[in-house]
Amino acid sequence: MPGTAVTRVFQTAFLVIFVCAMSLAGPARAQESFWVQVEAHPTTAETIERAEAFQFSVGGAAGFRLSSGWNAVVLGPYDTREAAESVRRQLLGTGQIPGDAFVAEGRSLGAQLYPAGDAMTEAPAAPAPEPALGPGPAETETASAEPEPDAPAEPAEPPEETLREAQASERLLTRDERAAIQVALQWFGYYNLGIDAAFGPGTRRAMTAWQEDRGLDATGVLTTRQREALIRDYSMELAALGMEEWEDERAGIRIQLPKAMVQFDRYEAPFAHFSARDESGVRALLISQSGTQATLFGLYEIMQTLDIVPLEGERQRQANSFVLTGQSDTLRSHTFAQYQRGQIKGWTLIWTPERDDQMERVLAMMQESFSTFGDTLPDGIGEASAVQRRDLLAGLTVRRPERSRSGFYIDATGTVLTTAAAVDQCQRVTIDEAYNAEVIARDDALGVAALRPETPLVPLAFAQFSSALPRPASQVWISGFGFEDVLTRPLLTRGALEDLRGLQGEESLLRVGAEVMPGDSGGPVFNGNGGVIGLLLPPGDTGDRVLPSDVNFAASADALRTFLSDNAISVGTQSETVSVSPELLTRTAGDLTVLVSCWN
Repeated sequence: MPGTAVTRVFQTAFLVIFVCAMSLAGPARAQESFWVQVEAHPTTAETIERAEAFQFSVGGAAGFRLSSGWNAVVLGPYDTREAAESVRRQLLGTGQIPGDAFVAEGRSLGAQLYPAGDAMTEAPAAPAPEPALGPGPAETETASAEPEPDAPAEPAEPPEETLREAQASERLLTRDERAAIQVALQWFGYYNLGIDAAFGPGTRRAMTAWQEDRGLDATGVLTTRQREALIRDYSMELAALGMEEWEDERAGIRIQLPKAMVQFDRYEAPFAHFSARDESGVRALLISQSGTQATLFGLYEIMQTLDIVPLEGERQRQANSFVLTGQSDTLRSHTFAQYQRGQIKGWTLIWTPERDDQMERVLAMMQESFSTFGDTLPDGIGEASAVQRRDLLAGLTVRRPERSRSGFYIDATGTVLTTAAAVDQCQRVTIDEAYNAEVIARDDALGVAALRPETPLVPLAFAQFSSALPRPASQVWISGFGFEDVLTRPLLTRGALEDLRGLQGEESLLRVGAEVMPGDSGGPVFNGNGGVIGLLLPPGDTGDRVLPSDVNFAASADALRTFLSDNAISVGTQSETVSVSPELLTRTAGDLTVLVSCWN
């Protein structure tokens, strides 16, 4: 949303004035009721509670449903708009009603919530009308004895202004009133230029589109009644959202928040949590922590593992900021964070899909109003929390992958070799839960797959395939994440090479004796010199036969080289003369073995 020349703080104030000004310009309807709307609430209970409070302090309070799904607390009714406006000014002057109260037409109100039934309480007194001459006592008695005549038909609504009349009334608008029209058109998505109070071609196109969407004559000039309807709809939406500036001294953030939908809950560094108000389905976070660019990048990766950031969505990371969006069938979220002068600050908005249209406007106001000052949240504020897999990150549930298996780097750009089963039917595949990767080749017969990270990586080490034929009965080592995503480093499992073929004589397989876990599959199998002689495969289908738990199979180095060569992927080969100490093997295995995760 482009920047505006008129700030949001003043827009609401002059919009209310504008509504009243335009209302006074419209024709009075003697048979139509008018009300002073003072508040709007999402729940019936809150509406009745607030209506009772106004009934006690002012009198004449009622509660009605609105077509938007919210409820209105109103004062009235009054026969004329002028009477309602006079009461609004009186109560506003004494501070008894909010500054954004406005006059609403009775036809805009739905079912009555308060008082119960049809009984209406006495409204706040309007200015007394001019006394009218009436019949004397005797005449009144006689008249009351006669049957009441049929109620007169409600007069037809006055005709809409002609184009010439609309142009004439438009010329009387003040600069603030013109700007208010642009702001309302911009809010509803019709106008996307700057707020300059000049009705140029862009504003005219927006007015035309607004009229067309409502089946009105598309003249590009709003009539008095149309301007009133546009501003009233905008004011009601603002009231329903409750957009207010939140200034958080602890977090050092100023931002507009939909206070009718969220409420402050707690601090848990690096977040200030805002929970949903009245089951609105909307939540928010303020992000505030000290750190470096690396801290920002770490937050970018961690946020993607949270349940509140669905897998599908935009991911944009720049040098000093990032944007994360997520969407699923049940959830939406938008996160923005930036790094400046040793501080990382930002915000997250979370909502449910039925509020997409509303939140699109809220997001624009939050982005436009976001500013920072002062310090960051202290590390110890709120409940203690640690970044751990399967646990909570500052009170937020960390999303876990559907499954995690092992893999290993095979070149200097971060290409990874793993099992085909590890990446089968995955919406998203990651390396070490931090880097998105795509499957660039797979061989289902052999049971292996090659992955390429979306962003080239520079691994600390990558596999060197042994050039020597492995010796049966020799000791081997398997590197893998047997506990899946519980640990951050792989473990080495010792085993023995039992055969250079599979049980059916398959030359592409090695039979390995070792006690392994499902998470180990995809990991490299090393000989004693640190050369890779195979890739551990998951247990295969053996029909009705059950193999011992220590019988495992690995795709042989020769079969892996053939697969990679066929897909134009180069790999390194270890010289037969190289000898690696157990300590170096442990360190090398940890550097080249990766966690491959499947997300759905």
